[in-house]
Amino acid sequence: MRTPAFFQRSELTATLWTFRGAFLRVGVFSLLCNLLMLTPTLYMLQVYDRVMLSQSELTLLAMSLLALGLFSVMACAEWLRTRVLVRAGMALDERLGTQVFKASFAAHLRQADNASARAFGDLLQVRQFLTGHGIFAFFDAPWAPIYLAVLFLLHPCLGGLGLVFALVQVLLAWYGHRLTLAPAQEAVAAQAEASLFLQGKLRHAEVIESMGMLGPLQKRWGQRQAAALAQATTAQDLSQRMLAWSKFIRYSQQSLVLGTGALLVLDGQLSAGGMIAANVLMTRALAPIEHIVGGWRGFIGAVAAFGRLEHLLLAYPAPAGLLPPLAPRGALELRGVVARAPGRARPILQDIQLRVAQGTVLVVMGPSGAGKSTLARVLLGIWPDVTGAVLLDGQALCTRERTALGPHLGYLPQDLELLEGTLAENIARFGTVDSARVVEAARATGLHEMILRFPKGYDTPAGEAGGLLSGGQRQRIGLARAVYGNPALVVLDEPNANLDSAGEAALAHTVQHLKRRGATVVLISHRPGVLAVADRVLLLHNGCVQAEGPRDAVLAARQAAAA
Repeated sequence: MRTPAFFQRSELTATLWTFRGAFLRVGVFSLLCNLLMLTPTLYMLQVYDRVMLSQSELTLLAMSLLALGLFSVMACAEWLRTRVLVRAGMALDERLGTQVFKASFAAHLRQADNASARAFGDLLQVRQFLTGHGIFAFFDAPWAPIYLAVLFLLHPCLGGLGLVFALVQVLLAWYGHRLTLAPAQEAVAAQAEASLFLQGKLRHAEVIESMGMLGPLQKRWGQRQAAALAQATTAQDLSQRMLAWSKFIRYSQQSLVLGTGALLVLDGQLSAGGMIAANVLMTRALAPIEHIVGGWRGFIGAVAAFGRLEHLLLAYPAPAGLLPPLAPRGALELRGVVARAPGRARPILQDIQLRVAQGTVLVVMGPSGAGKSTLARVLLGIWPDVTGAVLLDGQALCTRERTALGPHLGYLPQDLELLEGTLAENIARFGTVDSARVVEAARATGLHEMILRFPKGYDTPAGEAGGLLSGGQRQRIGLARAVYGNPALVVLDEPNANLDSAGEAALAHTVQHLKRRGATVVLISHRPGVLAVADRVLLLHNGCVQAEGPRDAVLAARQAAAA
C-alpha cells in the first residue's frame, strides 16, 4: 500500500504509518472489549427482571456462567491489545533509535544543543504514551455514543441526561486543553533549561571547586530551578483543577442518573434492573472522556515531544545521494570559503583560497581569535555554517558519506577528551580493534612503552588511566587515535600545547612518519618550533589569509616586513 502524502513528512511519521496494522488490531480488540462491557448491564437486567421474578436458580446459574465466560474473553482482549501496543512501542524504538541518534548527533555538531539533549527523552515519552493506558481512552471514546444509544433505548430521559453530561465532559476537556497547554509546555521547557544548566557546569567540576565558584553557580541554578518549579506547580494546579471538576461531574452524574432512574421506577416507566443498568451504562459512556481529561497532561507532553522529534528529523534527515566510498589521496582545496557563527555579524573566516597538494605538511599560524580552529573544522567538513567549496581530491566534502570517509581522516582537537572504553578502543576509534595497527599508531607517537607500563596495558580503561596520565600523555593518545589506520588527511589543532620537549620530538617524528606515507598534514600551532617540519606556512589574521606559500619564502617575507 502506498504511503499517503501526509505521512511523508519525516522518518517519524513514515515509521508510525507502518504501524497502522498494529493500531488496527488494537481497534478490533477495543471493539470486542467495549461490546463485552455491556455484559454487566445485561446481566443486571436479567437478574432483576427475570431471575428475581421467576425464582429460577438454573436460569441464574446459566446466566452467571455465560457472564463469566464473556468476562474471560474481555480480559483476553484487554491483554492482547496491551501486548500489541507494547510490542509496537519496542519496534518503534528499534526503528527510530538509529535515526534519532544520528539526528541528535548532527544537531549537537551544529550547536543545536537543546534539540540533541532531549531527543531520546522525547522518543521515550512518545513511546510510553503510545503503549500506556492513556491511548486506550482514545480507542474507547468512539464507543461512548453506543452506550448513550442504549440509554436512549432504556428511556429517553436517561439518554438525554447522559448526552448532557457527555457534552459537559467534552467541553471540559476542550477547555482544559486550552487552559493547560501553554503552562505545561513552559514548565517542561523551564525544567529542561535548569537541567541543561546543571549538566553543563558538572563538566567543569574541578575548576568550579578549586576557585570557589560553587556558591554563585548554585544560586543561578537555584533561580532557574525555582522558576521551573513555579511553572510546574502552576501547570499541575490547572491540571488538578480540571481533574477535580471532572470528578465532580462524574459523582453528580452517578447520583442524578440513579435518582432519575428511581423516579422512573416509581412512575412505572422503568424496571429496577433498568435503573441499575442505566447507572452502569452512564459510567461506561463517560469513562473514556474522563480518562482523556485525566491523561491530558501526558497527551500534551507526548504531542510536544512528537513535534520536537518531527522537527529534529526534518532538520537533520539521513543524507541521500552521497558519493560511493573512495579512498581519498589527501589533496585539499578551498574556494572562497566563508565561515560564520550564530550571533556573530562578522564571519570568522573570509574568502579563504587555499590549495594543499597531497603529502604536504601545512603549518597554520596566527594570533588567538584569527580563526585557526575554525579553519581546522572547515577542512574536516564539521563546521555547520560554511559557504564556498571545500574539496578533497576535487570532490566536495559535503557529498562524501561520512562513515566511509571518517577512517581516512585524522583529527586532534584542542579540547581533547578520552571516551569511555579501553586505551586500545580509544586509539582504534571504537571500531574493530586491530592490535597491530593500534601498536603501530602508539609507536608512531612514542606511547607504546608508556602504555605497557600500565597493569592492564592497552586494555586499561580510559577512565582509570585518566588519573595516571598527564595532559601531554592524553594529548599523545589523541594523536595516536588521529593517525590510526594511516589516514590520508590529518588535521592537528595545537597538538603541542601540553607537550614537553620529548613530546614535541615525538610529534615531529609522527608528522615525518605521516609525510613519508604520503598523508597531507595540517598542523595548527602558536609555537614556532613546529615550523621545522613544515613544507608550507599559512598565516591567518582576523579570519583572512595574510600570507601563504613555501615555508622559507613566507618566513623571509615576514622577517622583511618586521624589519
